[in-house]
Amino acid sequence: MKLSLGPLQYFWAKEKVIEFYKQVEDWPVEIVYLGEVVCAKRRELKLEDWLQIAKQLEAAGKEVVLSTLILLEADSELSRLEKICGNGDYMVEANDISAVHLLDRKNKFVIGPHINSYNAGTLAVMHDCGARRWVMPFELGQSTLRRLVAEKPAALETEVLVYGRLPLSFSARCFTARADNVPKDQCELRCLSDGNGLPLQTQEGQELFTVNGVQLQSGVPCNLIDEINTLSDMGVEVLRISPEAEYMQELVELFSAVIKQEQNSQDAFASMQDFLGQQQWCNGFWHEDAGMEWREKRN
Repeated sequence: MKLSLGPLQYFWAKEKVIEFYKQVEDWPVEIVYLGEVVCAKRRELKLEDWLQIAKQLEAAGKEVVLSTLILLEADSELSRLEKICGNGDYMVEANDISAVHLLDRKNKFVIGPHINSYNAGTLAVMHDCGARRWVMPFELGQSTLRRLVAEKPAALETEVLVYGRLPLSFSARCFTARADNVPKDQCELRCLSDGNGLPLQTQEGQELFTVNGVQLQSGVPCNLIDEINTLSDMGVEVLRISPEAEYMQELVELFSAVIKQEQNSQDAFASMQDFLGQQQWCNGFWHEDAGMEWREKRN
């Protein structure tokens, strides 16, 4: 099994992004996804900057994939999409069906988790279009994954998110701007100050959602470190971790150690609780329950 680092969901300053991926060069991840996937107004890094980071990661031995925007609203965004899909050097993660159209039978690509790949027929069509790997949509559970892995084209790899906040919805409106009572067109890029998004709690103090610009995420990260052996037995080839502002190297090293059987998942889970300070997680979707639920697996 390989470990991948998903695309950055949050809006960080250019210097922070460059420094982050400089550190990634030495981390035990085989695949790195790059690019802006949430909001087209986040232009701290241009495509040329992402390509420069891609070259440095490739030189460090990483497989680089360029991820596309999930919600496209303007001609300028379509133009950028065309440039990404036609980059000529790196595989693309298609997060919108328009990206699939541009890549169809021209370049190999990854089916992103935001394309509704709910059945084997869809996966077969995508594979015929040139898909090399598919990322399981976040809301699917283990029984559906088991069935799709068994029925998909044999050459199509499977990737599953095992750690990170779950993207739940996208909107033409900006939730971060609304929280500050300003129009979206005058947002002044306020999400730049929210390194891990803006927590949204219930009146009882429960972490309900995370506000991230036009995106709503789960209140707490999904955590499937206890399911790595199950995922391996199913035939999943790639496990994905979604970047966060803190403790990423420690998280990556823990998941890598469990994959390589250098550490069991119970000890890794205990270590995670220690350096994250007993943080809460969710795994409800995996267990085909409400996504925000958490089921412990301590065998």
